[in-house]
Amino acid sequence: MISFEPKELTIAKLHGYLVSAIAPRPIAFASTVDAEGNQNLSPFSFFNVFSANPPILVFSPARRVRDNSVKHTLLNVEATKEVVINVVNYDIVYQMSLSSTEYAKGVNEFDKAGLTMLESDLVKPCRVGEAPVQFECKVNDIIKLGDQGGAGNLVICEVVKIHLAKEILNEDNTINQERLDVVARAGGNYYSRVKTGFFEIPKPLSTLGIGVDSLPEEVRNSMILTGNDLGMLGNVEVLPSAEDVKAFVEDRGERYPSIKNVNTLREKHKLAHKFLSYGDVDSAWKVLLS
Repeated sequence: MISFEPKELTIAKLHGYLVSAIAPRPIAFASTVDAEGNQNLSPFSFFNVFSANPPILVFSPARRVRDNSVKHTLLNVEATKEVVINVVNYDIVYQMSLSSTEYAKGVNEFDKAGLTMLESDLVKPCRVGEAPVQFECKVNDIIKLGDQGGAGNLVICEVVKIHLAKEILNEDNTINQERLDVVARAGGNYYSRVKTGFFEIPKPLSTLGIGVDSLPEEVRNSMILTGNDLGMLGNVEVLPSAEDVKAFVEDRGERYPSIKNVNTLREKHKLAHKFLSYGDVDSAWKVLLS
């Protein structure tokens, strides 16, 4: 066994050990608004429930290790004292991951991730329409744990309204865990899922993905492609060139003649979905653009 005192490690190394060892962790998909009313959406895995009476959830938007800056979510809850904590299930996990991209202030991550803004009843931040559970919350307190990179900020939230999707409920209105299909965070690129255990999602591009809002309309409104598919397609910096698409079709068409015969939009979307199921985003885009 190797042993360390925290002070012997860099903050990045210490953070890596902590989030890899203390896993899986639930995800607070936090929607907030700034003082001007601009909507913001971001996930946090330093999160849990701490009380039922009163109903208290706590999440922590930590200061960034690399430059000691703070996230828009923290600034928003300080300004408005309101937040919606949305539960992430597998159906939206790639869109959730895309929303964690560090877009500029004022950019709406609901749009970038292709998620629906659903008006809340008691607070100003919108709910994520696709989330199976949504907690509208008032912020009771924010406890700052330090002023250096990596320091957490405990946002203590009191739940004022709960929304549950009917399809995740049993006949007695209890939550069915398998139907909920909740996703949790682990270290590196790893997540865990109730039904299948651990899986990986590549981290969002540091250069900023184009976002779901930049996808062609026929892709965004596809009856074949899922929300996770759209999240993967939106996590690219640029689209393949016409020359690359042509070369792909010619090359693949020689080995797999069926690719040259994909003509209808439905056929393209089905083949793109198949490539995405393998994690091959580049080929999926070339099929869609062919």
